[in-house]
Amino acid sequence: MSEVRLQKILARSGAGSRRACEKLIEAGRVTVNGRVAQLGQSADASVDDVRLDGKRITLPDERVVIALNKPCGYLSAMGDDRGRRCASELLPLERWPSLFHVGRLDADTSGLLLFTTDGDLGQALAHPSHEVQKEYVACVKGRVDEASLQRLREGVVLDDGPTAPAAAELLSCDGGVSCVRLRIHEGRNRQVRRMMDAVGHPVRRLERTAIGGVRLEGIPQGGWRLLAADEVERLFSA
Repeated sequence: MSEVRLQKILARSGAGSRRACEKLIEAGRVTVNGRVAQLGQSADASVDDVRLDGKRITLPDERVVIALNKPCGYLSAMGDDRGRRCASELLPLERWPSLFHVGRLDADTSGLLLFTTDGDLGQALAHPSHEVQKEYVACVKGRVDEASLQRLREGVVLDDGPTAPAAAELLSCDGGVSCVRLRIHEGRNRQVRRMMDAVGHPVRRLERTAIGGVRLEGIPQGGWRLLAADEVERLFSA
């Protein structure tokens, strides 16, 4: 490996996005061959001793992206100091110790959660400016009518401002419960639940079914699979 900027090495190791890694360097937490690194410095991770907080950086042999079907009751976290269950417990971290989660799902929301060893990909997918589409199926209280769907399609006003228009489709309506498919590209806290509250239909069950071109189908709850190279490329394109 030839010399590249330190922030790129750190991002490739899973330490975070390049911008986040620049902040680690600026904070003096990175050393190269025993000396505190400077922003703009380059190194060769296969030759130089690059360390973050005293721990040597190792690069994965390959870019790994994993799709997990997160069950309800698990935090979108790599660990929790209060002993709560974390989605990372469902993955083989001993095989890929630099995995980290991309974005979040609420503990009471199930479905697709991505993990990767690639800091740049994680940043690209999570940053709101890139508008990566996410699909959800919400089972909600009440009979959702066309007027409610149209409000979602036009955008609704939440306490932190109006949402962007969503693609909204009624999948089923059985008794007092309706199931709605929503596609959004924003990532506000508990956004789908708040959108459905805003149109008068509180969520009873919520599942994320797709991110970009990656879909949940075929992954059992609590299970995971590696994404193929063409799927990873589609995520970058998204």
